Amino acid sequence: MPFIPNTEADRKAMLSAIGVSSMDALFGDIPKDKRYPKLGLPQGLSEMEVMRDIEALAAKNVAASACSWFLGAGAYNHFIPATVPALASRGEFLTAYTPYQPEVAQGTLQAIFEYQSMAAELFGMDAVNASHYDGATALAEAVLMAYNAGGDKKRVAIPAALHPEYKAVLKTYFAAFAVEFVEYKDEPAKAAAALDDATCAFVASYPDFEGRVHDLSGIADAVHAKNALFIVHTDPIMLALFKSPGQYGADLVTAEGQSLGNAMNYGGPFLGMMGASQKLVRKMPGRLVGQAADKQGRRGFVLTLSAREQHIRREKAVSNICSNQGLVMLMATIYLETLGKNGLKAVAELCWNKAHYAATVIGKIPGYSVGSSLFFKEFVVKTPMPAAQLVERLERQCVVPGLALSRYDPSRPNELLVCVTEMNTKAQIDALAVKLAEVSK
Repeated sequence: MPFIPNTEADRKAMLSAIGVSSMDALFGDIPKDKRYPKLGLPQGLSEMEVMRDIEALAAKNVAASACSWFLGAGAYNHFIPATVPALASRGEFLTAYTPYQPEVAQGTLQAIFEYQSMAAELFGMDAVNASHYDGATALAEAVLMAYNAGGDKKRVAIPAALHPEYKAVLKTYFAAFAVEFVEYKDEPAKAAAALDDATCAFVASYPDFEGRVHDLSGIADAVHAKNALFIVHTDPIMLALFKSPGQYGADLVTAEGQSLGNAMNYGGPFLGMMGASQKLVRKMPGRLVGQAADKQGRRGFVLTLSAREQHIRREKAVSNICSNQGLVMLMATIYLETLGKNGLKAVAELCWNKAHYAATVIGKIPGYSVGSSLFFKEFVVKTPMPAAQLVERLERQCVVPGLALSRYDPSRPNELLVCVTEMNTKAQIDALAVKLAEVSK
């Protein structure tokens, strides 16, 4: 039994403070039938028998490694070199939490420094931190930075094609703030040209939720003319092929780092990435690690900036909701070091070529169509039948064809978001096309 140092009086005081009568009431929002699910195992089984039954239950899950997997929508099935888990699981990394004492945390600090250096180059930004839960919270923190810098400006422009769950996180973050989120459907450049003086931030997706890659040229000038900040949310894999957000003049860049050597893991833990221009470095939450030298001239690593509430007075902290995500960041670092510039570009090229091959093959199936927009890794397919039904039928055959967009927008029942990465073989893509043709007959 783990030791929990809260007395019964402590618990009563905490429950009273939040207006809850009991511990059972604290978990009242969880349906009763979901709180303590029964496994239905008979009594008196041996350990070996229990393991066999549990493994049989686990085998009922649909795994990306066991099926033809074309589902993306924020969590992506990329190859993870064996080097990544082998090094990240070493005890000195696995048990380390946060580098409060730099003199005994040089390995962790160096790993953060390496991560920040590579991510900054990828984003085209002056600095990158290492402190966000996932891509959605990283974007929310970037918008919060713009809001704090905006003074009386309370309007934030976001793309209609931003991930729906990212929109939900943004609205949750700003539930207590007088912020107005305005969604634009036009091309980002056109929407930026129409901004008003009440806007503090303009957000662009690069690519957007549907995989489309928009031209971000000229947006920075239009946004800065209104004294607002230009924020770009991106896919780090894509940046091995396309211009970086920094080259487009972005003030802040955010991304989901799960693609960089981290498994999907049923949705987490993920890695929120954030980069900033030099003028915003001191407003960025989290920590920045720098390189220094001791009296003997030996290289060392230090916490250069740390605007977290653990290090400074809470009321002066840039953000009170951030985490180092050290182990996930470490895996991204090892992944980038292992692949190098050429390896990352090769992954991006495979994603590009395979996705476009899949779009061409699927677009030739009677009743199916694919748009002509420039896209990376993901694309929308219009289907001759409800996409949710199509997904359900193919999943029974161990083919996960993508995401039915009706999950987020009921007005789009016949649209399927398909994702293709380097993990999908030509045989799988051809088989998907055959099964899509068969299931719609």
